[in-house]
Amino acid sequence: MFNNLFIFVVAFFLVIKGATLATKYAARLAESFKLSKYVVGFIVVAIISILPEAFIAINAAIKGIPSFGLGVLFGSNIADLTLVFAVIVLFAGRGIRVESKILKNHVVYPLLLLLPLVLGLNGHFSRLEGLALIITGGVFYYIVFKNGIDRAAASSANSRLKNLFMLIFSMAVLLAGSHFVVTSATGLAQALRVSPILIGMLVVGIGTTMPEIFFSIKCAKKHDDSLAVGDILGTVLADATIVVGILALVSPFYFPIKIIYITGLFMVVASATLFHFMRSGRTLSKKEAYLLFAFWLIFVLVEFIVNR
Repeated sequence: MFNNLFIFVVAFFLVIKGATLATKYAARLAESFKLSKYVVGFIVVAIISILPEAFIAINAAIKGIPSFGLGVLFGSNIADLTLVFAVIVLFAGRGIRVESKILKNHVVYPLLLLLPLVLGLNGHFSRLEGLALIITGGVFYYIVFKNGIDRAAASSANSRLKNLFMLIFSMAVLLAGSHFVVTSATGLAQALRVSPILIGMLVVGIGTTMPEIFFSIKCAKKHDDSLAVGDILGTVLADATIVVGILALVSPFYFPIKIIYITGLFMVVASATLFHFMRSGRTLSKKEAYLLFAFWLIFVLVEFIVNR
């Protein structure tokens, strides 16, 4: 047990460190191509931010425990939509401004998160359903990219070659760390006699949000609210569509139906609640941040009761 715990801690550190570096250098690389902060946050940084849970989930699918990976993805998404936004607002010490174009582009956002739930109502994801999720996520990203390019944005002076090298290096660190996170977390779950899905949702899922938290807090302190909001929303959408789709393509799988009816429902309700708060004065206030945190605590309590 202690060996698994040690490996888990070290591997988790590698995942968080690799993701943090990847997020940093991906943003620099994207900005050097004159992409707007909105596009950089929602697409480029978000795609890098999903790598921890994506690598962990794919490794879990390859090892024959895809439900662990699905739990990580959904648990990470709920933490992003509630806990992470609450932490950002409280650390920033002010309400987070939400641009009108973000709200406009995300009118269908909760509906997109509902798609994997509808396709998974039978407790199974096929390769065809996985392909449908990937295409849906890809189309939405294309629309955001097309509507969010700002050719007037300032170009970065950083060396593109250096940023690209550091991005590849950090992704390699991520890949290595994710492999050992899956093996050690499974061993820990067996030793503690708890559900691996619970470990995935509440321990690994929260841990994989660290890149978004660090990056978004830094953005909020610089008053780059669009970059912070875009990063988190883009990460959640990619997890729920593209990454789940990749899991199904790698290995079509069955999973406990309660993941859809409980965890998935929490995810959709969390997104709808978040956007309701964002539309109220186009800001996310401290009071609303506390309510999001309370929502996350309720989710944790329910999962403990259901999966104990």
